[in-house]
Amino acid sequence: MLPWSRGTGRPDPAEGTPGRAGAAGTGSTALGLPTGPFWLRTLHRWNTVGWLLFGAVALISAVTGDPGRRRLWWLALVLLLALCYALLMRFPGNRILRPHTYLWLLTLGLGALSYLRGGYVALFIVAVPHYWMFGRTPRVSIALSGLTSALTVAGSSLREGWDTRFFGETVVSTAVVFTASCLIGLWIRSVVSQSDERARLLAALERTQAQLAAAHQRQGAADERERLAREIHDTLAQGFASIVVLAEAARAGLETGDPVRSGRQLRSIENTARENLAEARELVASGQGSTVAAGSAARTLRRTLDRFAEDTGLEVTAELADVVCDQPTRIALLRCTQESLANVRKHAEASAVGVVLSEYDHRVELEITDDGRGFVVAEAGGFGLNGMRKRLAELGGDLLVTSSVGDGTRLLAVIPLSDEV
Repeated sequence: MLPWSRGTGRPDPAEGTPGRAGAAGTGSTALGLPTGPFWLRTLHRWNTVGWLLFGAVALISAVTGDPGRRRLWWLALVLLLALCYALLMRFPGNRILRPHTYLWLLTLGLGALSYLRGGYVALFIVAVPHYWMFGRTPRVSIALSGLTSALTVAGSSLREGWDTRFFGETVVSTAVVFTASCLIGLWIRSVVSQSDERARLLAALERTQAQLAAAHQRQGAADERERLAREIHDTLAQGFASIVVLAEAARAGLETGDPVRSGRQLRSIENTARENLAEARELVASGQGSTVAAGSAARTLRRTLDRFAEDTGLEVTAELADVVCDQPTRIALLRCTQESLANVRKHAEASAVGVVLSEYDHRVELEITDDGRGFVVAEAGGFGLNGMRKRLAELGGDLLVTSSVGDGTRLLAVIPLSDEV
């Protein structure tokens, strides 16, 4: 049935337009009746039954029954109700006939039909749902359908007289129809109310899911930016910092007349620049930022330590167990070593560095110590230490930093080993 506005009795375009149905795929009328496909098909079929009964009653009235004005008035009332019904269905927004006006005409018309002659029962049964379709509230629907029942009983009693047979056949049957229509109408409204509530909950759930998806997307983008920043810091930034230090040392060697040392430093600058270029290409190509070759973690760290000793001239001692681990663990060990050595170069003012790589049951430990000036761990908030902690945490590991002013620094990275390498 068509949706009607509560205030004006006109169709509500926001609710009656199929394209603007609710989140659950069904809208609802101002009365609470839904306008989904199932309900529209059901109401359409009921309307078809109504039209068939209008036509059948009119035809039967025209060819049967006693001739005379009573039959003509009866036929005229049926045709008038059919015309009003057609007008309301064909032009729902018309200003001549509103839904509540139609209900009053239907009430008076059924009462008059029951007075004029019998045969109104089928039409009465089909017309009762109209009070629930067009009524603005349940109270209006119950009141008008109750008034119609009373008028049909009164009209029939005036025509037939009041006796036991009339009470058993007409009054009881009318009361049963009225009671059943009220119960069914209230039940349908309850079902529709629950359906609307489910539709609202589904819409809220969909909005929440969309918000969660957007939040996950934003968080994923933030995590990716953080990961790229960490990769750039641990690779390109450290390489550029080494190039700056080496360039300053090479310039100083040239000024003091030590071309051999300056040559070594220039070669280190060249090698570091090539490595940075490879890291940059890897970042652009895959976003992973890892040119670490597969193989033993000890060999990977050994190359890094040899380069550090050559560039800085510091004493480097290394005890590197031949640990075989997966690529992410090997990358984490290398990045922690590179970051620690970079901090030694920039801040520690150390003369010796020690590196120990050990493998235990289900874990690998990397210990890096220096004899530099140390620092207060609680006051250290640089990107490097935080980046190492986050990198290790991604692998289920941990970072322990021990240092004090004047006593050097000890860094211990612990990473659990996977059963499958």
